[in-house]
Amino acid sequence: MKTILSEKQLAFTIRRLSNQLLENHVDLEYTYLIGIQPRGIYFSDRIVEELKKQLPVQKIGYGKLDITFYRDDVRQGLHTMNQTDIPFSIENKNVVLIDDVLYTGRTIRAALDALLDFGRPAKVELCILVDRKFSRQLPIQADYVGKSIDSIVSQKVKVFWKEKDGQDEVVLL
Repeated sequence: MKTILSEKQLAFTIRRLSNQLLENHVDLEYTYLIGIQPRGIYFSDRIVEELKKQLPVQKIGYGKLDITFYRDDVRQGLHTMNQTDIPFSIENKNVVLIDDVLYTGRTIRAALDALLDFGRPAKVELCILVDRKFSRQLPIQADYVGKSIDSIVSQKVKVFWKEKDGQDEVVLL
C-alpha cells in the first residue's frame, strides 16, 4: 500500500480544485455541480463546502446523480440504487460532474447518459480527484484533476473519507 495523498495533501488538493473552478466560473449562477454516486459524493461535498467558504452569500447549485442503471459494464445481479437529487434544470447551463477516480471512463459515460434525463446542458466539465491516466477505455478526459498517477491494471486506487472510513487518505493498493 502506497499513500498517494495524505490527509493534509487531500485538503490542499480540494482547495486548489475549488479555486480552479472559481477561476473558470467566476459567477456560479449558471453553473451546477453534480456529484456522482456513490463515492464521488464525498469528494463533491468537500468541493461544495470549500466553495461556500469562498462565496458565503452565493447559492451554489449542487446535485447528486445515481448512474447504476446507465452503466454498460455492470449487467448481472441485483444492484443497490443510490439517490439522485437534482432539484434544478440543467437546460442550457454549465455542469461540472465530480467523481473521485477516473479509470476506464465508463462511469463518466454513464453519467453523461443519465444527465440527458435532466435537460441538455450548454457545457459539461469533469472534476476528478485521481486520474489513472493510462487505463482509459473511452476518450474521456478531466478538466480539473487533483492528482494524475501511472498505475497498472492490477493496482487499485482507494479513496478513504472520514465520513465513511474514519480517515482522509488516497492510497494505491
